[in-house]
Amino acid sequence: LQSQATNAILTTFNEVNMAPVMEMRKRFQDKFEKEHGVKLGFMSFFVKAAVHALKKYPVLNASVDGNDIVYHGYFDIGIAVGSPRGLVVPILRNADQMSFADVEKKIAEFGVKARDGKLGIEEMTGGTFSISNGGVFGSMLSTPIINPPQSCIIAVGAGEERAIVVNGKIEVATVMTVTMSADHRVVDGGTGAKFLATLKQFIEEPASMLL
Repeated sequence: LQSQATNAILTTFNEVNMAPVMEMRKRFQDKFEKEHGVKLGFMSFFVKAAVHALKKYPVLNASVDGNDIVYHGYFDIGIAVGSPRGLVVPILRNADQMSFADVEKKIAEFGVKARDGKLGIEEMTGGTFSISNGGVFGSMLSTPIINPPQSCIIAVGAGEERAIVVNGKIEVATVMTVTMSADHRVVDGGTGAKFLATLKQFIEEPASMLL
């Protein structure tokens, strides 16, 4: 209620073609799992893409403090995970310094702790940006509520096979809808749209995140 009463929430949508990520996962899943003991999921791609996009548009990683906008030199990404008491949002600290394997291991650890009710308050305190994954519950899209004092949150929908146009040709691809809710007091509408488009580009060209 506080979030909706104090933030001027602007919501933007985009669709992401997941075919490149799915192809990369198919090629490297077995090797990745043997090497790191954890599966290569979709969320690590979204976390890393978010970090890269936030570096280009740092205002979306900022917080409101009274009448001031505080820019953060670090990327603490909140990840919404399910628990018996509902969604909780533990924090991936310094996500920009984490590898894909680090992200996947930490998310798996958070999932187990959330299920067992063992997440500590310190693990859910802070954060500069959040990602919610309603797709695991079958949601196609949602309009997430900003987690104060953060300025932005994205929600990832379920992947669905759709007919899309690629280079002038119709192809069938798995598409996810990504929603961004941002505080319009901090984030200009054009900046928010550019951020989401940049995140989309990194997901659709995942190799570019390694460059």
